Amino acid sequence: MRANRIRLSQFELEIMNALWELGRASVREIQELLPETRRPAYTTVQTMVYRLEQKGALQRVRKIGNAHVFEPLITRDEAHRRLINDLLNLFGGSAQPLMAHLVEAGKLTLDDLRELETTLQKLQKGEQPHAAGGRDSASPSRKGAKYRLRRKNP
Repeated sequence: MRANRIRLSQFELEIMNALWELGRASVREIQELLPETRRPAYTTVQTMVYRLEQKGALQRVRKIGNAHVFEPLITRDEAHRRLINDLLNLFGGSAQPLMAHLVEAGKLTLDDLRELETTLQKLQKGEQPHAAGGRDSASPSRKGAKYRLRRKNP
């Protein structure tokens, strides 16, 4: 699957997070959803959206006036899996050093470990475990499927 080959920078991931939240959106709508304290210029977001389109992470679905509307082609879970796999590769494929760090940093609790154990047991039985985090496991968000281009009133 192509999603396995798509590498996203931190900024590209922020743009994709905005698009996953909106479902379908214009560059302006994506830009407005980015944090106000460090919101990049419209043209910067536009350039990054076009690069994400070239990478195959999103696609244009419609043009309204001069504005293009985009939707994600990869899911949040696919992007997260790629990031996690890349991180594990830094540790030679072993999750143990990462897990040890998460425990030492207080980011992984006993309840988390119990949930992981349940997931492992389901996998061993051939059952399908629920998606990690429970968000966006099947397909890109359709929450914002309506086009929300806003026109300024004169």
